[in-house]
Amino acid sequence: MSSLAAALADVSRQVDLIDRWGRHVADVLAGPGRGRLLAAGNGGSAAQAQHLTAELVGRYRAERPPYSAICLTAETSSITSIANDYPPEELFARQVEAHGRPGDVLVLLSTSGRSPNIVAAAERGRAAGLTVLAMTGPAPNPLAAAADEALCIDSPWTATVQECHLVGLHLICAAFDTAVLERLDDAAPNTTAVQARPSLGAGVGA
Repeated sequence: MSSLAAALADVSRQVDLIDRWGRHVADVLAGPGRGRLLAAGNGGSAAQAQHLTAELVGRYRAERPPYSAICLTAETSSITSIANDYPPEELFARQVEAHGRPGDVLVLLSTSGRSPNIVAAAERGRAAGLTVLAMTGPAPNPLAAAADEALCIDSPWTATVQECHLVGLHLICAAFDTAVLERLDDAAPNTTAVQARPSLGAGVGA
């Protein structure tokens, strides 16, 4: 319990970062460009990636429209064919290249931050113009370095990192819902011009 409490305190110190992520995802998915979120992870992190996309396509708390979110780990025919025909590092990177568009968001989860297929996906996503957000264990690690921004949990225990990642994902969803509802409340009838998808903002970079 003490290790979990310490790790949760680490999450608490990064709440502003998490809130900004949720609002940025809302800007991308609910903005005029109607962008997309992609997510991936291995093992337990794969389940959490699917949890995130389900909350966005379905709903978290508030009743609001569905938004485009794809969990790359759930594409069974794609991942088995890629694994059969390409090097292991291509498992998610090739899907990112296929589905991602400039301005989209890629959320990657790795408790070690060292999974080669996740790091390759981050690198491919950055090259394709996606905003790459990583959730990892202790920093420094290759995934945090490859991402635009990273939420790093300073715990040696995989289960503790995953538990904190789930808290982080729910906080992202809460911030997303808040931002989307604000958009719906403030929507003006003359906002018909298509605008470029937003950038995460100044100060972003590995």
